[in-house]
Amino acid sequence: MKQDKDLETLVRQRIRSLRVARGWSLDELAQRCLISPSTLSRIETGHRRVALDQVATIARVLGITLDRLVESDADDDVVIRPHCDEDRGVTTWLLSRDSNQTVAKMRITREVPAELRVHPGRDWFTVLAGTIALRLGERTILVGTNEAAEFSTLVPHAFGAHDGPAEILCILDHEGERSHLGPHHPTPGRPAAPSR
Repeated sequence: MKQDKDLETLVRQRIRSLRVARGWSLDELAQRCLISPSTLSRIETGHRRVALDQVATIARVLGITLDRLVESDADDDVVIRPHCDEDRGVTTWLLSRDSNQTVAKMRITREVPAELRVHPGRDWFTVLAGTIALRLGERTILVGTNEAAEFSTLVPHAFGAHDGPAEILCILDHEGERSHLGPHHPTPGRPAAPSR
């Protein structure tokens, strides 16, 4: 019960803070949400219970998703720790993940795998250090430091380090995450996929 109350307090604080950050008065936000200013005031101050339909509308108007508005304020995941998969020769830092894509930094020590994979979508990466050998079908393309690659993942592909370790920053869609990050990578709420 205390946890519910704490979450409701957090939601109220976020609503007020987001409203103020946008420079909106109570009247302006209330008008955009099609609720009365007094109702919005009571929501922000805790004198009225927050109703789900109202919170969904307020979140949309404030330009934030409902799940972000009500997510926990726990900060135990502030530090991004690497996940090392020595068998695959890849160390990964998940920098951000939303419902559509993952941004990750990867240190790659393995050479290009022999097996090429396909999956829906597109992959994008930029090389931070070293050189990546990118196999696209029959072609092998060397991508050096400060260069980037973007390609359709319906083309059979694989990549690995060329002449020593390399580090990349990549953006992956859901299928790319499953394929490139492998089965043992901690991806909460998503099923494991075969390693690449």
